Amino acid sequence: MIRYPNGKRYERKERVLANQQPTTFSNRGQSLEDELNTTNTFYVASGEAVVHKKPTPIQIVDVHYPKRSAARITEAYFRTPSTTDYNGVWNGWHLDFEAKETKNKTSFPLQNIHDHQVEHMKRVHTHGGIVFFIVKWTTLERYFALFFDDFYPFWQRMLDGGRKSITLQEMERRAYELTLHYQPRLPYLQAVERYVNEKRGNEK
Repeated sequence: MIRYPNGKRYERKERVLANQQPTTFSNRGQSLEDELNTTNTFYVASGEAVVHKKPTPIQIVDVHYPKRSAARITEAYFRTPSTTDYNGVWNGWHLDFEAKETKNKTSFPLQNIHDHQVEHMKRVHTHGGIVFFIVKWTTLERYFALFFDDFYPFWQRMLDGGRKSITLQEMERRAYELTLHYQPRLPYLQAVERYVNEKRGNEK
């Protein structure tokens, strides 16, 4: 049993898998996490960037030893709430991003995002890091990179009592759409480079 810092029991959720229909060569039902891990392995090996998934610190409370050669964790706690899924460095820029999936065909629910994640991303953004979400619409087989300064108005809209989701049309207008490839599988650095050139470049 694993519990959060507030004592709430952690319920493991099944991974959301992509559509199993082989609509493209590279789409074989991988989860977004698997696709990003494969992509990051390629980026590290090619020297393009160093990006890794953040480990979640866990404090073990109780361990069951059925025999000397085997041990099973029976209770544990997350030490601190998680921030974002991935971070690293690319071309001198700090990258910090969260991966999200949705089965919804028309909107991306903001309930999938936690307050502490947004606060963390806001701090990193304020200090000049490149912060974004990679969102996979599993039913539609579409991927988007939504950067923090484009995301935050939608979050603020929700806090002000407005819509609690980002529509597909809004995502299409404000985010950078990604296309699956062979290597790297999900080339999100192309979107990062466009973002730097178009938005950060305009600030200089």
